[in-house]
Order: sequence, then C-alpha cells, then structure tokens
Amino acid sequence: MTNMISEWVRCPVCGNKTRLQIRKDTELKNFPLYCPKCRQERRI
Repeated sequence: MTNMISEWVRCPVCGNKTRLQIRKDTELKNFPLYCPKCRQERRI
C-alpha cells in the first residue's frame, strides 16, 4: 500500500487554506476555487 501525501489548496488572493486537498497526481483545469475567508471565487 502506497502512502499518498496530500496538501491543502491555498487561496491565490489571501493565502489562506481552502476546503480542498490535492495530491500530486491531481489535475485541475478551469476549477472554481472558493475561499471562505475572503469570500471570493477564482478559477485556477
């Protein structure tokens, strides 16, 4: 069994952790990322 390390996605505006975690093999394209702290949505 391999141990997959995941990491929190950070907001590009304020740098705060969002509610998403990604792994090294994750690919996002035109994903709407919402930040609960600054209440903005950005496409990443």
